[in-house]
Amino acid sequence: MWWWLATPITLARAPIDPSAKLQCVSYAPFRGDQTPLNEWTHIDAEQIEQDLRQLKDISECVRTYSIENGLDQVPAIAAKVGGLKVIQGIWLSSNRVKNFSQVATVVRLTKEFPAVISSVVVGNEVLLRGEMTTADLAAIIRSVKAQVTVPVTYADVWEYWLKNREIYEAVDFVTIHILPYWEDMPIRAKFAASHVNSIRQQMAVAFPGKEILIGETGWPSEGRMREGALPSRTNQARVVSEILALAKAQGFRVNLIEAYDQPWKRRLEGTVGGYWGLLDSIHRSLKYPPGEPISNFPFWKSYMGAGMGLSVLVFVVAGLTLRRRPWTPRFSAWLGVGISATAGGILLGVAFDKMYYESYGWGGWLQWGALLAAGILSPIFCSQALVSGRGLPTFLELLGPRDGRKWSKLSVALGLTLAVTAVIASETALGFVFDPRYRDFPFASLTMAVVPFAMLLVNRPQSGVRPIAEAIFAGLLALSAIYVLLNEGRENWQSLWTCTIYLVLAFTLWRARAEQIPE
Repeated sequence: MWWWLATPITLARAPIDPSAKLQCVSYAPFRGDQTPLNEWTHIDAEQIEQDLRQLKDISECVRTYSIENGLDQVPAIAAKVGGLKVIQGIWLSSNRVKNFSQVATVVRLTKEFPAVISSVVVGNEVLLRGEMTTADLAAIIRSVKAQVTVPVTYADVWEYWLKNREIYEAVDFVTIHILPYWEDMPIRAKFAASHVNSIRQQMAVAFPGKEILIGETGWPSEGRMREGALPSRTNQARVVSEILALAKAQGFRVNLIEAYDQPWKRRLEGTVGGYWGLLDSIHRSLKYPPGEPISNFPFWKSYMGAGMGLSVLVFVVAGLTLRRRPWTPRFSAWLGVGISATAGGILLGVAFDKMYYESYGWGGWLQWGALLAAGILSPIFCSQALVSGRGLPTFLELLGPRDGRKWSKLSVALGLTLAVTAVIASETALGFVFDPRYRDFPFASLTMAVVPFAMLLVNRPQSGVRPIAEAIFAGLLALSAIYVLLNEGRENWQSLWTCTIYLVLAFTLWRARAEQIPE
């Protein structure tokens, strides 16, 4: 299974071609906990210089979006480094004072570094955000044009150019953003490049006589699916490679988003927001070195080894349990052990990989770490319960009346693991119902945890009452799963998988029985 999951791809054209530099790439210098969301964040010139010295070897140009947080130093450092042009951005918002300050600074920079700054982008998606009227934006664009000698443009999602045609008259060229993953109808990776080209041609017809620059395009390497659009390392490499090949063949300019992964964007856009870079944010290294095959799981051998270890451990625990209880379990019990061990062994590496990339902040690490721990412990504890003939534990055994509690170590371990699984599953399910856009699907860890408990149904008690807590959890999970399935669409296999596991957990909890406690 891991051989299949980790099968690498080799592209006809590498995303980073050593024989031809990129035309341009969006640049933001923030690393680690650095974020432009804090006004006091200031990036030192030395850090920016390190990045630009690296980027000049792979790109002819960088695009910036603002002069705040130390970004006003980029033109001077680019001049010092040599070999880089700068598409200088002016960040516009509803704050008029900051707008005038940004304009004044950029006008000064264009005069100080005329050989570096190739053009000015007056505003980025300010119409999309609804922070400025079309008339006010056009007035600022004309004001900047009167003060600089380089071409001036405005950048926004392509639909907003069609909705605000007045801006076309004010700019020297049209800068559009085409992000297939974020379209209202998300585009699959294999169709992304053709979609970008189709939109570009449509915009060329709508706005004749001026160059159409694709100011942002690309694909994320991590994050949740949107319908059929899957973020992955191989998909990112493929999309970028195909877009660059089209640009070269048809002679249009394209700026990729972005140079480095930006962790701070995860606060606004979830996991997917932080992984659009061609270089990773920690090691500042290329994700796709030229000439090397590209795999979604570069460390698959370690994942496979860990999964085999977990699988063996599940069988060892079952065997040791049987030695203490000299009786022959039913075939269904051993089948349950085998299914639990196999599911856990296959998915452990996927679950760890997702936890590593999708955990953000201490809350995220705590949640996904707890779910992964439940996914590891569940097959171990359940294998012991399966060959011992124990049934599914109930929350009453942990939290009910003292007379009804069964304080054996196995009961406590099973109960706590089931409780963690049910609580996190319910929280994520409700999240997909009420705030789904940026949430990740926990299909791997959740499957590891739920499948062994479902296997315990072969040992369920023949009589007893249905606990109300389990019934409530079951109803919540079932209703949420149905809504999410309808909302996410049938092309999203991450959603289909996760909702299937929600339904399996709901069925498992619904079938739980607790012994009647005498009054």
